[in-house]
Amino acid sequence: MVATFFLGLFLASCSESGPGEGRLAEVEESGTLHVLTRNSPTTWYIGRDNVPEGVEYDLVEAFAEELGVEVEYELVASVSEILRRLEAGEGDLGAAGISRTRMRGERVLMGPGYQSVEQQVVCRRGVPGPSGVDDLGDYLVRVAEGTSYHERLDELSADYPDLDFEVTDAETTEQLLRAVWTRRLDCTVADSNLVSVTRRYFPELEVRFSLGAPESLVWAMPQGAARLQRSVRRWFGGFEGGGELDRIMDRHYGYYEVFDYVDTRVFHRRVNERLPRYESHFRAAAERTGLDWRLLAAVGYQESHWNPAARSPTGVRGLMMLTLNTASSVGVSNRLDPVQSIHGGAEHLRRMHAWLDEDIAEPDRTWLALATYNVGMGHMRDAMGLAERLGKNPHHWRDMRQVLPLLTDPDYYRDLRFGYARGYEPVHYVQRIRDFEDMLLHLTAER
Repeated sequence: MVATFFLGLFLASCSESGPGEGRLAEVEESGTLHVLTRNSPTTWYIGRDNVPEGVEYDLVEAFAEELGVEVEYELVASVSEILRRLEAGEGDLGAAGISRTRMRGERVLMGPGYQSVEQQVVCRRGVPGPSGVDDLGDYLVRVAEGTSYHERLDELSADYPDLDFEVTDAETTEQLLRAVWTRRLDCTVADSNLVSVTRRYFPELEVRFSLGAPESLVWAMPQGAARLQRSVRRWFGGFEGGGELDRIMDRHYGYYEVFDYVDTRVFHRRVNERLPRYESHFRAAAERTGLDWRLLAAVGYQESHWNPAARSPTGVRGLMMLTLNTASSVGVSNRLDPVQSIHGGAEHLRRMHAWLDEDIAEPDRTWLALATYNVGMGHMRDAMGLAERLGKNPHHWRDMRQVLPLLTDPDYYRDLRFGYARGYEPVHYVQRIRDFEDMLLHLTAER
């Protein structure tokens, strides 16, 4: 009897206690996992088909499926706010690209590391910049308050008394990277995964050096939620061991040449070597849709370099890089069939063209249709509504190419229905296609 009593005390001491007591049991009983996350390109965002995407989204959905529960996402402005909410017992899980640090580990429980990142000092290519921590103080460096970068720079200040930097609570790391790109700031600090995504749109950003050793990204939970923490650890162990974690990371961060900017010489060569295989199909699709065949060919080149086997980290495939949902909606059964892909992509672009207000004149109508093809109708609706609120004309591409990038700014996207979007991407997308189409008009004038 005495042994049983002390065994009961021991088991009780190992169970959850405090504000997170019984958290996993509550999740299982309610059937809902309350997840705090951020609307950003490396966590959670609305994708081209107006459905959520992102590394954290994919991981959380897989974990919730294992538990047999639904997910209730709550978008929070910053990691520091997520940690504060978890400390107060508000929310079951923080999944938002949270770096494991000593100070954070004293505030919340953490799961296992699922991605290794480095804090990188990022400046603009071609201008003077620091070569190490010891000369950071000679440049204007700013980081977001409450980030792991803020914590790291504070720690380094003890060894580098001349280290000087600014801290802001008014700008996100994404905004600070843009400030570096626009030359309003000398340098900032960001995690390597965010830098790799952002440099696709701002190639002039340059990594100068890393601040210390790599860190692990983790999920965070309230203190006392020990059972939930153990469940997260067990699940990640099996998920990683089965190769699923690698597949998710490759989907979002895998490198594919198809998305590189290409020079004119390569384009000229591929017009001669690759385009003849598909030109008749572009012409046929153009006749069916009423679009110029060289416009369709330019879209195909921007999407895949006229490679019918192309695929992106996010799962779009084929010569016209169609998503599964888009392929299904336009009657494409095999995205790797170049003929089906060309006709499917052409039909999808025609629908985007027809979806726009009938008062929109050419060529703006085509440029806006291309942008919609890239970013999706939901985000385009948001951007057009935002343009009207800002006193700009949503029917003019010259105005919309200024508004679309604002979908990356939380001051604007937090109040929009579809939230964050990679708003610079459709701007670059349209410009590249216009360039390719212009070259095709010249190179194929006698065909």
